[in-house]
Amino acid sequence: MTTVYFIRHAQSDRFHHDDRTRPLTAEGLSDTHKVSELLKNAGIQHIISSPYKRTVQTVQSLSDETGIEIEMCEMLRERNAGVWHGDNFIDFIRQQWEDRNYHAEGGESLSQVQERCIGALNEILDRYKGQTIALSTHGTALSVMLDHYSDFGFRGFMRIIDFMPYVVKIVFSEDKKPLSSEEVLVIKKEYK
Repeated sequence: MTTVYFIRHAQSDRFHHDDRTRPLTAEGLSDTHKVSELLKNAGIQHIISSPYKRTVQTVQSLSDETGIEIEMCEMLRERNAGVWHGDNFIDFIRQQWEDRNYHAEGGESLSQVQERCIGALNEILDRYKGQTIALSTHGTALSVMLDHYSDFGFRGFMRIIDFMPYVVKIVFSEDKKPLSSEEVLVIKKEYK
């Protein structure tokens, strides 16, 4: 069995508009210690993160506590929303969940994000079979991975939109099927 702790990053600074370099807020940085406290004795053997600053910052304290170096995985990055038109981003997100192939100009559909993220997860499960992994990623990326195994959908995405950080523990069988799933940390922060 392989155990994966899926971690959605802590609260990020929404006023920083470069998606790749957006840092955590001071409150978000403080909350990363709750992630570390939860996982430092969980037998983590590998820490893998999207290379985006906010996801790396979310597991940096865990890395410091355990001495485990953070591996970067570009495939776990957030969805490229592209150039969407309209006033309400939630309407855009709803449209993407209703039509998984829909995408804005220059952006990714949820089907594309899911294919990319599940491909990365399957590689990780093959490479680290039987081990315990902390995997730091983003709200959309995590949601489409969870949706691959269950009917998570738009309702699930909206339920966790204010959970930052958010940690889900999933135990996988040797053939990469989830045996159990459990929310182990939920910190509610307003999505801004």
